[in-house]
Amino acid sequence: MYNDRPITDWLPITKKDLEKRGFSNVDVVLISGDAYVDHPSFGTAVVGRIIEDEGFTVAIVAQPNWQDDLRDFKKFGKPNYFFGVTAGCMDSMVNHYTANKRLRSTDAYTPGGEAGFRPDYATETYSKILKEIYPDVPVLIGGIEASLRRVTHYDYWSNALKPSILVDSKADMLVYGMGDQPLREILKLLKKGVPFEGLRTLKQVAFLQKTENALPKNKNWNDLELSSHEVCLEDKIKFAANFKTIEVESNKWRADRIIQKVGEQTLVINPPYKTMTEKEIDTSFDLPYTRMPHPKYQKRGAIPAYDMIKFSVNMHRGCFGGCSFCTISAHQGKFIASRSEKSIMAEVDEVVKHPEFKGYLSDIGGPSANMYKMKGKDESICEKCVSPSCIHPVICSNLDTSHKPLTNLYKKVDAHPEVKKAFVGSGIRYDLLVDDFNKNNDDGNHEEYIEQLVKHHISGRLKVAPEHTSDATLKVMRKPSFKYFHKFKEKYDIISEKHGLKQPLIPYFISSHPGCESEDMANLAVETKDMGFQLEQVQDFTPTPMTVATVIYYSGVHPYTLKPYKTVKKKEDKLNQRRFFFWYKRENHEYIKTSLRKADRMDLAEKLLGPKAQDRQVPKWLKERRKK
Repeated sequence: MYNDRPITDWLPITKKDLEKRGFSNVDVVLISGDAYVDHPSFGTAVVGRIIEDEGFTVAIVAQPNWQDDLRDFKKFGKPNYFFGVTAGCMDSMVNHYTANKRLRSTDAYTPGGEAGFRPDYATETYSKILKEIYPDVPVLIGGIEASLRRVTHYDYWSNALKPSILVDSKADMLVYGMGDQPLREILKLLKKGVPFEGLRTLKQVAFLQKTENALPKNKNWNDLELSSHEVCLEDKIKFAANFKTIEVESNKWRADRIIQKVGEQTLVINPPYKTMTEKEIDTSFDLPYTRMPHPKYQKRGAIPAYDMIKFSVNMHRGCFGGCSFCTISAHQGKFIASRSEKSIMAEVDEVVKHPEFKGYLSDIGGPSANMYKMKGKDESICEKCVSPSCIHPVICSNLDTSHKPLTNLYKKVDAHPEVKKAFVGSGIRYDLLVDDFNKNNDDGNHEEYIEQLVKHHISGRLKVAPEHTSDATLKVMRKPSFKYFHKFKEKYDIISEKHGLKQPLIPYFISSHPGCESEDMANLAVETKDMGFQLEQVQDFTPTPMTVATVIYYSGVHPYTLKPYKTVKKKEDKLNQRRFFFWYKRENHEYIKTSLRKADRMDLAEKLLGPKAQDRQVPKWLKERRKK
């Protein structure tokens, strides 16, 4: 697998690696909850390669043992500049637990898929250990866990409101969002001799300071103060209102600085950078990755998350959908940062050299596969925009949603001599391809794209995510009406039939989402049954930090309107909502009938279970009486 590459092609993760590179000490040590995979889809590799690219020496401590004598945290000694800490590519609690808080038996980011190689709340745990061992060395935290816990947030797993992760981790600074831009600026200033404390006027960082101290000066920023952490603990409505400010400012090109009092300290969150330019994102993806796990893991088994993406190519970052339950835009931003064709094709050239490559790319996509090159027609309008979504409740008239650049890129990938087939494995936004919802189709780019997709890029079936059928629930989700899924399916089926292809659509749905009631689930079951679907995979809503839906789940109100919404919270109630997905299983019939009788909707029970659904509930003695 490793094709006899020298160990120095990877960043060092052992003392031997370090010695072979000729290093005696290290400028920056990275601590990660994931195994080290040197690939642009793995954040630790990206951060490590950026540090190296800026002329610093770097070493990685991957999945350190936090329960022994802590030797892993000491193996590279004291770094010259700082420790960087991340939980990995996932929030450690999402990684560890299901929506019902059951412990997962596997970890996709560990060799052999073995669980137990990272702690709960990994960022906090690692950072506290480092501050105890090396109290005078700065600790910089980042990654999705730190990013989405940067301010007062609801933690589903402890069922508690927690302060900024900076409080409990004792870290010196936090980089939120995609860290390429702030990290490079931090490194450049440190190289010039600026002390770590002098980095507090940089964009896209957060830190704590004593409340009596003056805020670092920046004449270009206005300050917005949130309700304090202590007020949020007492008042759920104030917590919900905070979130609107956080989400709006996180997605603005000219955002304000956010401050929040936490005990005797003040949390300061500086505004984010503007979306990466094509040149900047190309630079990040074009760094000299080996695209493989470190050879140290060779005998421990495959890393499942790597196996999923090793023959894939990511074309862009960001998502302008703004779905209420999703953290993509909260972390990557709502504006799309697209790579150049040159950079993407250069990566394809690298993928095909992999010793295991058989001619099939598993995915050419992104967070939403069909948002490549989409952006505002007039960026001065985007500059003033405060909407969390560019396509809800309607598609912004300033958004260029042409699929032509993407279609042309697919064709170029197809033409590569070593590529037999390039699949789109990541989900597409089907609503962008429905003329009634997206009017930008004067040039026929929708049909051209779907035709290309259906003919050449579907591996058996196509994943799409309508998420629900109830318009009321979809409105809370910031998703379009289900009628647009019907329209997309019509168009998809016509093109599939035209080419004699049977590649079924696989729709994904969420149960137990805020605003969703049992009757909504029954309607979902009926409508999808009528369309010929027998659902096999569903997802329970999991409250994760920094989403609208999580704020509703905890506070009971929508953060933008403060309007109340119901949410099922008990394990039994969540299970019961799932039962409607599996109406065809006999063990669920009794619950479905009882539930719909209480709602006076036996009409739905008959549609799901047949015309005898009513009779099956009538006791024998009552049937006899009716006959008489």
